[in-house]
Amino acid sequence: MSKDLSASSLQIKTARLKLIPCPLDVAEASIFNPSRVGEILGSAVPEDWQKTEVQDFLPIYAQMLVDDPTKLGWGVWLMIQTQENSLIGDLGFGGKPDESGSLEMGYEVFAAYRNQGYGFEAVKALVDWAFSHLELKRLIAHCPNDNLASIRILEKLGMERLILVEVPELPDKKVWKWQLVNQQVKI
Repeated sequence: MSKDLSASSLQIKTARLKLIPCPLDVAEASIFNPSRVGEILGSAVPEDWQKTEVQDFLPIYAQMLVDDPTKLGWGVWLMIQTQENSLIGDLGFGGKPDESGSLEMGYEVFAAYRNQGYGFEAVKALVDWAFSHLELKRLIAHCPNDNLASIRILEKLGMERLILVEVPELPDKKVWKWQLVNQQVKI
C-alpha cells in the first residue's frame, strides 16, 4: 500500500525550479478558460502550455481528481522556473502504481527552455521524491529513439533501456521502454 500524500509533501524545490502537482482548478482552467491559468497559478504561462501533449490528458486527470482528490500527486505536475516565476513544462505520472509496483512517468519542457538542464533537474527531483515518498518498485518511461535529449535524461538518471514497443499514438516511430528500479525496495 502506498503512503498517504500530504499537501506539505507535494511541493518539490530544486536550485532553479518549483514542482507542484497540477491542482484541479488549473486543470479545469486549462480545459475551459486557458487565460485564467496564470492567474490561478500566480505565474507567467507561455502559449506553449496550450500546445503540450498533456492537454489531451487534462480532462481525464481533472475527472480523476473530482472522483478522488487524494490522487493529487499521482498525475500531472507543473514545472515552474523560480527566477522568472514562469511555467516552463510539465511532468508526472500516469496514475497510481500497478499491482507490480510500477509507475509510468513522462515529461515535457517548453521549446524556449530546452537544452538548459531543466528537464533533467525536474525529472531527477520528481524521481527522487517518488522513490522516497511512495512505496514504488520501478518507474517506467517510453521514449522515441530519435528524441536524443530525452534519451540523455533517461541515461543520466540511470534508467535501463528494455525493449522496443509499439505506441498507437506514434505509429511511425520506434519507441523504447525504459525502467529505473528503486534500489531501496526488494522486487
